[in-house]
Amino acid sequence: MSTGQAARVERTESPDPSRHVTNAYDGIAFESELDDDDMDFEPSTDDNEDPNFLDADGDGDDPHDAEDGLSGVDFEFSVGEGQEDGHDTGLTQNDPPLLDTGSETPAAGIARRRIQVSHTQILQLLSYAGLRRIFTNHTNAGDADEDEEGDPYGVGTRCRRQTKRSNHVFAPVPSEEGAELMRSGTFGCTEHYRNPLRRRNRRLAARLMTRELGTERSYPTSQDRIISQACAPSRRTYTDLGLIPSSKADSIIHYNARCYSGQFSDDGNFFFSCAQDFKVRMYDTSNPYSWKYYKTVDYHGGQWTITDASLSPDNKFLAYSSIQSTVCLARTDPEETGQPMRLEFANMVGTSLQRNFGIWSIRFSGDGREIVAGTSDRSVLVHDISTCQTILRIEGHTNDVNAVCFGDTSSPHILYSGSDDTLIKVWDRRSMGDSREAGVFMGHTEGLTYVDSKGDGRYVLSNGKDQTMKLWDLRKMMSPEKASTINPRTYTQSFDYRFMNYSPEQYQPHPHDCSLVTYRGHSVLKTLIRCHFSPPGSTNSSYVYSGSEDGGVYVYNLDATLAAKLDVNETTRNSRPRNSEAYMHSYGYDEDDDGGSAAWKTCVRDASWHPNAPVIAATSWNGWGSSTGTCTIHSWNDGASDDEGEPKMGERVTQTLERDDELYGRQSNRSNQYRSRLRSRRVTIPMDDDEGPDADAW
Repeated sequence: MSTGQAARVERTESPDPSRHVTNAYDGIAFESELDDDDMDFEPSTDDNEDPNFLDADGDGDDPHDAEDGLSGVDFEFSVGEGQEDGHDTGLTQNDPPLLDTGSETPAAGIARRRIQVSHTQILQLLSYAGLRRIFTNHTNAGDADEDEEGDPYGVGTRCRRQTKRSNHVFAPVPSEEGAELMRSGTFGCTEHYRNPLRRRNRRLAARLMTRELGTERSYPTSQDRIISQACAPSRRTYTDLGLIPSSKADSIIHYNARCYSGQFSDDGNFFFSCAQDFKVRMYDTSNPYSWKYYKTVDYHGGQWTITDASLSPDNKFLAYSSIQSTVCLARTDPEETGQPMRLEFANMVGTSLQRNFGIWSIRFSGDGREIVAGTSDRSVLVHDISTCQTILRIEGHTNDVNAVCFGDTSSPHILYSGSDDTLIKVWDRRSMGDSREAGVFMGHTEGLTYVDSKGDGRYVLSNGKDQTMKLWDLRKMMSPEKASTINPRTYTQSFDYRFMNYSPEQYQPHPHDCSLVTYRGHSVLKTLIRCHFSPPGSTNSSYVYSGSEDGGVYVYNLDATLAAKLDVNETTRNSRPRNSEAYMHSYGYDEDDDGGSAAWKTCVRDASWHPNAPVIAATSWNGWGSSTGTCTIHSWNDGASDDEGEPKMGERVTQTLERDDELYGRQSNRSNQYRSRLRSRRVTIPMDDDEGPDADAW
């Protein structure tokens, strides 16, 4: 209410004292609808008063007046003659008072406008929400600096306005860019380019050719899908998924330590798995449905765990690392029983590096001559195997480098590195005179856990601690000049994925995101969980997939829709007895809050899709308290719950692929029964008349 207005309260005769108004609040506009949400409240002004509440015309159209009755309180507004458009006319001390409760005669030159307010509206104003608004709007400006020292419940302080989360925070699903990739044929086959040809009137020769080739059908049959293993329509449903393996495991390989990684070779004849007991176990998978144990190699003197391993392109050598500066290089030949070669990455040409760093990620080059490594000292190292020396050191990140890979299988020049500084950097070894990156992929808001290249020198896949997986195109990377003007720490919350849970409310999209597609649904917590492109042979490169902390393998279509989820936790739950002696001494096995043994937990850290068969091998932290590990083998079985032949699905085997009855709890039960019989058996102790009990009997 401006100073050029005069408000007058008239009290009518009413026996109800609650109808009397003794206070008038200047500057407050009454509203007809009071919202209890104080976070969304915006103080109204005289210009936006609700006409339904303040009936300026005094025509009595207020529905509250008709239904609830009048409260007996009249608000009378008097406007001076010199006031125009609600502006102040400049009253002086000789002017009549603005609030007059006694005189019935208005001052000269002042026009009266009377409105009536119901008692319901007054009670709404004096309710908790109304008073809260009044207190919020009348906080003294001088108390703003004392908010932190005031009442912990916020009484008398101004509440900070919280921005509502937009419905468009997350990228839309399905993704238009991903759908375009699916239609392009770059990732898998597509039927779209053939259908328009069939709509034309083809010549006899063309029709004869399509009949001989067996391609005259306009839609792929089940037999076509069996041949191509992924030739499903672009908008897939669960029944049209091709040959994606099922959640039900063919076999469960149990380890006495957590499993950190496991991968098939490029030809599918070899598989290795790395565990926290510093052992790498190798298997012959030339028949992907019948594995054979190969050999085991050790990392002597390792720290914490084996962090990563990589197989040479010819399958003759396996490199594996730990949180040390040394990489072990072992031969895969089962007849070779010697100790692995040790490659010291601190030995650099022309100098020697300090050996106080660990290696998180390693990869063989396409020609098998070099190994690239990401380290804990924020650097990327390239090691030459023939000379046993590090030939390149790149210091381009501000935090640990968790993932590295080569961009092209046919060339060692392009490198990708992902770091905890939330950036993926592209390095071209042919133009590193200024030691600068060739480009930057910016879009993750938390650190990177893994980076995988499609091998064509164009597309890159990454997993981030912001619970997203992203697909990148080398042609859309950010220039170093632009990236140098952006501080990535501005958009991160320093989220600790090892101990904290990530709420979707915490996620904020990166304003400079240059990724093609963002995939959400899996959980990237506890450890550096990995993601991959599906192989071209068995899936036509139609999918991307990732492990997850919730015990699943998530398979996505290119358009960010979920194609399938392999529930490793469900298929392995209670697949090992709790009272196993090897289990009790494993790292991480402890009691829960109730004093009992820890519950069964699964975290799929890595997964590998066989290049030539519909088989996925998932390596996990898996067991009671998530303290041991498993490698589960999943194959496509057309939705069957069990096999008709032998062995049955879900077979439990040891790390050397031997059947052990203890995994089924049978041997342990017999042992317990035997011990129980021994404890209950009465033992007669021979006595000697002179010496007492015979000492030899004990």
